[in-house]
Amino acid sequence: MRKTNDVTPLTPAVFYILLALMGSERHGYDIMGQVSEDSGGTVTMGPGTLYGSLDRMMESGFVERSPHSTQDPRRIYYRLTAQGKRVLAAEVDRLLLAAKVAQERKVKTA
Repeated sequence: MRKTNDVTPLTPAVFYILLALMGSERHGYDIMGQVSEDSGGTVTMGPGTLYGSLDRMMESGFVERSPHSTQDPRRIYYRLTAQGKRVLAAEVDRLLLAAKVAQERKVKTA
């Protein structure tokens, strides 16, 4: 198992996919909608980006297919693994630290 700091920082697509899966199992179209909502519309992805990312994330052990995928063969459901949760938590910690430093240095935001 790789250390979480070996895989962070995450790309925005991977970060938001992991975030979308944090609370529940989801199928592809649902993940795309949740990513758009969670990012305030700043991250949009088509099927190629989504499924390419999910394939790489499954290879890395961050996500897995859910047993619910067998209930409806047209939809594959995905869920976070324990490793995926650790990677997401490490990335959130990294982003919070960066935000704290930016606030301390009085970086002006839009």
